Amino acid sequence: MISLHDLYTVLAAVVPLYVAMILAYGSVRWWGIFTPDQCSGINRFVAIFAVPLLSFHFISTNDPYQMNLRFLAADTLQKLLVLALLAATSRLPAVPSPRLDWSVTLFSLATLPNTLVMGIPLLIAMYGPYAGSLMVQVVVLQCIIWYTLLLFLFEFRAARVLITDQFPDTAACIASLRVDPDVVSLEGGRAETESEVAADGRLRVTVRRSSASRRSAALLATPRPSNLTGAEIYSVSSSLNPTPRGSNFNHADFFAVVGGAPPPPTPARLHGSSLGGSGHYSLQSSQGPTPRGSSFDEHARTAAADAGAPHSHDAKELHMFVWSSSASPVSELTSNPNGKDMDGAEEDAAGTARRQQMPPASVMTRLILIMVWRKLIRNPNTYSSLIGLTWSLVAFRWHISMPAIVEKSISILSDAGLGMAMFSLGLFMALQPSIIACGNSVAVVSMAVRFLAGPAITAAASAAVGLRGTLLKVAIVQAALPQGIVPFVFAKEYNVHPAILSTAVIFGMLIALPITLVYYAILGLVH
Repeated sequence: MISLHDLYTVLAAVVPLYVAMILAYGSVRWWGIFTPDQCSGINRFVAIFAVPLLSFHFISTNDPYQMNLRFLAADTLQKLLVLALLAATSRLPAVPSPRLDWSVTLFSLATLPNTLVMGIPLLIAMYGPYAGSLMVQVVVLQCIIWYTLLLFLFEFRAARVLITDQFPDTAACIASLRVDPDVVSLEGGRAETESEVAADGRLRVTVRRSSASRRSAALLATPRPSNLTGAEIYSVSSSLNPTPRGSNFNHADFFAVVGGAPPPPTPARLHGSSLGGSGHYSLQSSQGPTPRGSSFDEHARTAAADAGAPHSHDAKELHMFVWSSSASPVSELTSNPNGKDMDGAEEDAAGTARRQQMPPASVMTRLILIMVWRKLIRNPNTYSSLIGLTWSLVAFRWHISMPAIVEKSISILSDAGLGMAMFSLGLFMALQPSIIACGNSVAVVSMAVRFLAGPAITAAASAAVGLRGTLLKVAIVQAALPQGIVPFVFAKEYNVHPAILSTAVIFGMLIALPITLVYYAILGLVH
């Protein structure tokens, strides 16, 4: 039975985090204390210093030689079970297309909670310091294994879309794929290809940074009358006729707060691939969206003018970038490569055959690994995690203490990490048009996956590896934490159901505290 003292201890540890988030939200929405430019500066500080040093602090002070392998095995088994379940169900006809997109989204919702910011203080308050050590161990695996796997899946999807788009009939003839050094992502018009036919008749392909991306970078480097700071914000308004709305809040900085590499600013491409990561989107279901002008539509209008496209054509092409529950950018592209309706079964079969045509697995794997590596080496959290793990291996092996000057220099900034991360999240929430961006029905399903399915699978995996008592309770509560922010960063950059992940982060954070308290109380009845 959970006593009132236990409940107060938990609230005393977690409520201050929510206070920081609410103050940030009110500073933008209610009181107008911070301008978007100032919010951008705060996010940059958190991204470059506070959160990486917070990660380093937790990882470097955790003894890697005392890791609970059974607890980590339960966490790993839970994720493998979810992957297996998604792989099996993705073959069912009822699963909406594109199936890989839904598999990645559901994997993120079910298995990747906000362990670093919310999990460590919450679990320490509930079950003591050892529970905090377990959370740090989970964070290490998340940073090194699971976020890397998630990034691999996103880049695989982007590579598949790029190849399908550029080589709809000859993809299987590609013998090699070389990537120019300045290409940092394959997603959303940020890359284009050049190919040549070798003597053996096979294609040698070079992936280059797209001309549109280079032109956009040049435009952003040139001072001009605009309220942009280098990145745009998505409009997720609930409307049958979405209207983009502007903000000069630098979301690229916010992405970096939680470990995601921000997408380079790119103009909208009127092309059969998804819109660039920093373009302006509407993420609502629509039968005929008509984007209307705003201060950061200028690149899209320029591209449309260069192409000589009439307004009605613009509306159709931009519709390809509108996510809905029945048609995503990828599904519309791959099922309709020529911009025509494919009504007959024979045409559907032909389209499926083209989509399944891919280069050899070794060629695709090399391409994806190159892109994943480039993302990781640009991420400050990658370095903080690896350096922290290396230091802990050395320090706990030979009982070396960190010099006091270095330790105190790090602690000054890392101590601010938790509060500043929540403050940054509050700024992000304040600049969103809607807390529930994906619609009520989809939000309900997402919350069920996050707070019910995830803990249920974790309980089964934990029982299977023999976790009992407090360890089992810690595993279940950890799985019921709010959605991790890194999956949302990737979802937004790669345009894979970002409205769903945005809702999971924002709305999930608001309801997470009462939900975890309910789990805590129920598990307290079990001896």
